[in-house]
This record gives sequence, C-alpha cells and structure tokens, in this order.
Amino acid sequence: MTATPVTPPGPAPRARTQGGAPAAPDVAVVVIVYNDARRLPRAVESARRQSHRALEILISDDHSTDETPEVARALAGRDPRIRYLRLPRNSGGCSAPRNAALDATTAPYVMFLDSDDELPPKAVELLLTAHRERPVDFAMGAVRRVRVDTGRSSLWMPGLVARRRTVEGIDAEPELFFEHLSTSKMYARSFLDRHGLRFPEGIHYEDQLFSAQAYCLATAFTVIPQTVYRWYVEPYAASWAASISNQRDRLDNVRDRVHVQRLIDAFLTESGHEAVRPQKDYKFLKHDFRMYAGDLPLRDDAWLTGFAGLLVPYLDTLAPEAYARLPRTERVVARLVREHRLDEARTAARGLGLPVGPRTVVRDGAGRVYWGDTVPGTEEARRELDLTEEGVEAGPFAVAAFRHEITGLRQLAGTALDLTIRTYDPLLRLPIGPQIAHLALAPGPHRYTVAFRLDPVRPGVYEGRVRIDPAHARLPLQGFDGFRHPVLELRQGRLRNSGPLLAPRDFPSRTTWVRAYGGLSEHRVTVGPEPAGAGRLQVRWQPAGPTAGIRPLARALSRGPLRRLAGLAGGAVR
Repeated sequence: MTATPVTPPGPAPRARTQGGAPAAPDVAVVVIVYNDARRLPRAVESARRQSHRALEILISDDHSTDETPEVARALAGRDPRIRYLRLPRNSGGCSAPRNAALDATTAPYVMFLDSDDELPPKAVELLLTAHRERPVDFAMGAVRRVRVDTGRSSLWMPGLVARRRTVEGIDAEPELFFEHLSTSKMYARSFLDRHGLRFPEGIHYEDQLFSAQAYCLATAFTVIPQTVYRWYVEPYAASWAASISNQRDRLDNVRDRVHVQRLIDAFLTESGHEAVRPQKDYKFLKHDFRMYAGDLPLRDDAWLTGFAGLLVPYLDTLAPEAYARLPRTERVVARLVREHRLDEARTAARGLGLPVGPRTVVRDGAGRVYWGDTVPGTEEARRELDLTEEGVEAGPFAVAAFRHEITGLRQLAGTALDLTIRTYDPLLRLPIGPQIAHLALAPGPHRYTVAFRLDPVRPGVYEGRVRIDPAHARLPLQGFDGFRHPVLELRQGRLRNSGPLLAPRDFPSRTTWVRAYGGLSEHRVTVGPEPAGAGRLQVRWQPAGPTAGIRPLARALSRGPLRRLAGLAGGAVR
C-alpha cells in the first residue's frame, strides 16, 4: 500500500467561539486507563494545561474495577473538553481503548497518552505546528523517561530526534524503528483512516506493530527535537502492578514479543519494505533481546530452557549483519543462547555493559581464542564467540576485561564484610605470582581504598581475602544521596585496570546508621547485591536526621569559605 500526502488543515480554531461555546477541537488527546484512579488526574491535567486549547480529551477506560469511573466522570464534569468512554468489558491491553476513542472522535489530529504518564505543556502546540508547517502523515518528538524510584530522567533514543527534519519515508532512515512508541507522535486522522490503520487487538506490544505499519505507510513524517511526552518508569514495581514491558519474568511475555515481531516481519514483506529488515532485526537484538539478556543472571534453569525454546527459532531467522553490529558481550550472549549453552549465557550476561571478561577461554589449532571451554562447531558460531581481535585480548592493560567475583562472604558488625574474591584472567594478562589489588569506593571526592593480596590458584585464576567496611568511606559535608559499586583495581607500573565486583545474589542486604562530622552528618547505609543486571556489590547512602533537612545549606557551605574549616572538623566517617 502507498501513502499519499495529507491535505493541509485550515487555520487553527480559537479555544472558544464568539458566542462563548467551546471551539471545535482540532486535536484529540486519547488517555487510556485501567484501574489507575490515583494517577489518571495527573495525566488528564497535563492535557488540560496544554498551551493549545482547541482540543478534546477522551478518557478511554478499559472497564476498570477500581474508582477510575468515578474519578473520570468527575474530571469530565470540570471541563467540557473532556469526554469519558468506558468499554463494556476488559480487553486486557491498550489497543481496544485506543481504537474505541478513535472511533468516537472526528478531530483531524490524534495523539495518545497513558494514564501513568504526562504531556509537557507545549506538546500539542509543537506537534500541531509541525503538521501545519508542512503537511505530513504524522509528527514525532522527544520522550523524557523519568524513573519513579530515583526521580532521574533521560531522553529516550536521543540521537534519533536530535535535529528537526522531515523524513521522506522510512527507507530514508530505517534506524527510526528504534523509536517504536505510539505516544510520541501526533497522527493525521486522514492518514489513519485512509489506510484503515488501527491498533491490533488481542496482542501485546501493539505499539511496535502499529508504529512499524505507520512508518512503512507514511509518505513523509516530521521529527522535532523538543520533548513532547513524559514517560514514567517503575523498574522495580511488583509483578502484578508492572507494565507489560516490565513483566519480563513471564514466559508469556517472551512469547508475545516474538509473536509481534513475526507480524512486523510479515508486514515488511507485504508492504515491500524488506530492505529495512536488517535494521529492524538489529533493533530487536539491541533493544528487545537486550532487555531479556540483562535479566538472565536472575533466572533459573527451567526458565532459561523455556526462554530458549521460545526465542531461538526466531533468533535463527535474523539477518547476520544485525548480529555483527552488536557489542562483543551482547553478541556472545545471543550466540550462547542460540547454542543452548544456557548456563554459560547466564554467566556471560553478568558482563553486559561492563568491562567483565569470561571465566575461561579456549584456543583452536590456528590460535584463535573463543569464549568458554568449547571450540564452536560452526563458522557462524566461531565468528560470534571469537575474542581474538577485540574485547578481552585487544588493547592495553588498562582496558583489559578481567572478571572479579565474590566467592565467599561473611557479614560482620554494621556494614563490614569479610570477602573472598576470585579474579579470572584466562588470557594471562597478569604477571606470574601474587598480585596486589585494591578495593575502591568513592561516594564523594575522597576515595576509600583497601589493599589486599591475590594469590595464584592455577594459571589465569587468583584468589584473596579482604575486609571492607563502606561506613568508613568519607562523605561530602553536604551528605550523599545515591549508590556506588566498589571496584577492584589492578596495577602494572603506572597503569591501572578497574573492574566491577560481582556479588552473590543470595546474600541478605544489611543496613546501619552512620554519623560523621561530630554528629552533624547522618546517613542510612545499606550494603547488598545490585537488585538487577550484573549483580554487583552495591552500597546505598540515604541522608537521615539533620543531614536530610540541611542538605541544601550544607551544599552551599561546602562551596564557600567554611569548606576548609568543615574538613578540619570532620575526618573520616566512623
């Protein structure tokens, strides 16, 4: 199917007509909700406060069973622009409520908002302006992701929306498949209707299929760099409350994701866009598969077996050039999963995004070096597990990837730990004999370090014991609110190599209270394993008592003439 240009709209209507009646809306903001009475008012208010006033707000309720209907009706009663729709039964997804709202509005432009997210104040105005500057099928902007647990925010896929431009079809920039959110876009209603484009019902990850279809059907679309959506993320929400994309512990989630990818692949073929398949495959590996891979260290054997059974048949259909673009460790994990070397894949996944090497390597008759202790049986597998010319064997000592694991741990008083650490050096980068290592931790400008000795156990493996107490780390006068991961440093002359310290996942976290600076500084300090990903040893500081109340003043003092005096009065934390 071929898209045609959108007919340009007339002048923007005013918020009200001369008689005082509400102006006809030219944009519909569809707010979908299910059992989210608490956050729905925030989402709706963000739509009400848009700088562009001539809009309607459709609350589309997927048959909630909490107080959502009462809350939604109250919101509709406060603003004539708000309409409340309620589905007769729960659909179990996002598609049906969005489609119902599309059928209920005649506004020439449509955008979508989830009940747990927000629109920045000028989102509608910015996207509508893009449409009116040049008629396109849809306009899209930047998305800011906000972590609910920490408050930290970052732009989603910032490189894709860094500059303003109009793209003449997805073939011109197939990398935009990475931006698969439907909520970052404003669609021309005529475009959706012309192609019968609606959200697929009865499946999850509907955004990915809908967006892939929109990209392929659009003749042109405009990208703007301004933020048009605020996406709130709760990475550690309970499984019953987590969003569908965060329910990665469920094998049904894997099955759903693979199913929608196959639907996308079929549509690419049907629509004549097979040329973008390698880019789409790379997106799947780099985004979708990468999320599951990061969780592999958390999964048991039965889950891994089910995961491989669902995913490997699809992984085997992806373009080889998509695998070739992956970073080394991601490529290794994918290949180990495809080879059903699942325990090794779980071990390798602890190094994703970190300078972590393998425990063992193997060499073939030609001297090539491969991950693990088995020479791969196929040319493709040898290519993807080959470590000879990149990663752990290449480059100077400072960037070599060793592997440091806590193999024994005894908790002492407070936050003190007695650790047994094993360092793996299968490529024999370290000199023969004992090594002096340092554990380092820096929650502020002053590093807390503890030296200890690593003794050889066998070629390429060292082991040592060290006692560390994170409560002895010196904190800034203004306190510290955050977490740090101790690192292990090795040295060769003036060169330093710093690597993460992987912790056992089953040891219990411990919390204690720490005071410093004559009692002026107080923190709650928790030591335990990192809750997700690699599972590094993690230390978390939370200001308490007077520190929590005077942090703004303390930060100001720390930059002023009293800083030196405060330093003289403080010293290391005890």
